[in-house]
Amino acid sequence: MNYGLLRDVEIGVDYPFIVISNAAGTTPKTLEGFGDLNFHVKYNFLKECEGKRRPALTVSFAMEMPTGDTAKGLGSGLFDYSVNGVLQKSLTTKTTLRANGGIVFAGNTSTGFDGIRTRGRVFTAGASVVRQFTPKLNLGIELTGALTGNLNLGGGQIQAQFGGNYQVTEKMSLDFGVLAGKFNNPRAGVQLGMSLDF
Repeated sequence: MNYGLLRDVEIGVDYPFIVISNAAGTTPKTLEGFGDLNFHVKYNFLKECEGKRRPALTVSFAMEMPTGDTAKGLGSGLFDYSVNGVLQKSLTTKTTLRANGGIVFAGNTSTGFDGIRTRGRVFTAGASVVRQFTPKLNLGIELTGALTGNLNLGGGQIQAQFGGNYQVTEKMSLDFGVLAGKFNNPRAGVQLGMSLDF
């Protein structure tokens, strides 16, 4: 849930419900429950201007609290703090490029059987291109990754996702994605959600 606190400031909270399906013969086969609680604040300090090369720029700060059950592999097991910068540029009237980079200061947001309790910095980056195909349908592709010098934090991650959203009503959209990852990411996954403006 996100809320526009001021004109250019947004605050938010997310509390993910996680389902992990393990390979056949693994005990337990399926785990489910709530993960770590996340809070964030985002400030858009520079707007994109039509006809100029300058992109829109935003900074964000996020904090993750270890509310997930680490014994079930549903939480990271520690408090995490991160800062992130976001760049957005309209390539055409219907195509938007976004890029971001940041640092997780206190650990690793990945979940694990016992959580990841090693402290250290993790550098993150990502880029996406989204195109509006119809007034109701947006589709895009995204590539994200993470890197750290401390192998106990997971070493690195890379993930690609194809997805989009469909505007059901003026204030509600259905969001979907199919992802594939390598290293410390799920090999494959599906994301489903709903966005609702009040």
